[in-house]
Amino acid sequence: MKKISLLFAATILSCMATFAQGKTLVAYFSATGTTEQVAKQIAVAVSGDLHEITPTVPYTSDDLDWHDDNSRSSREMADASSRPPIENNLPGNAGEYDTIYLGYPIWWNQAPRVINSFLETNNLNGKTVIPFATSGGSPIDNSVEELKKTYPNIKWSKGKLLNHVTNNDIKNWIKTL
Repeated sequence: MKKISLLFAATILSCMATFAQGKTLVAYFSATGTTEQVAKQIAVAVSGDLHEITPTVPYTSDDLDWHDDNSRSSREMADASSRPPIENNLPGNAGEYDTIYLGYPIWWNQAPRVINSFLETNNLNGKTVIPFATSGGSPIDNSVEELKKTYPNIKWSKGKLLNHVTNNDIKNWIKTL
């Protein structure tokens, strides 16, 4: 009987530890679908909730024309205080997530301003945020450094550029965190 009681107690403690770990969220902004594909792969690999950061006004191809100084993305990135409104907040309560994977494309060597909108709309202070990005040629380093400076109360992990990755690449990266 004593062994059964101990086994039962151990099982309950194990369950409590699992629930105490919190949940994992994979939040991402994707203008063209590239970052979205990586975010979906990560969400599967970590068994996390998936959340798309959606601007209230979707970006058109003209908005994304980085050759045009008057395009929406060019104007937003030229203004460090720009905060494009977003359509949705985190599902449920941000407090239920301990770890947030945060994905975005690299724009002008930085995270798009819509990422700032997301971070400022949802209190992630004290949370572990793991940035990942896709890019046509820029590294992720500068974008992560800028986010760290702007949001020092977040526990930032090292970021990773994830272009053309396989599920195995993602699993191997996650093991290093």
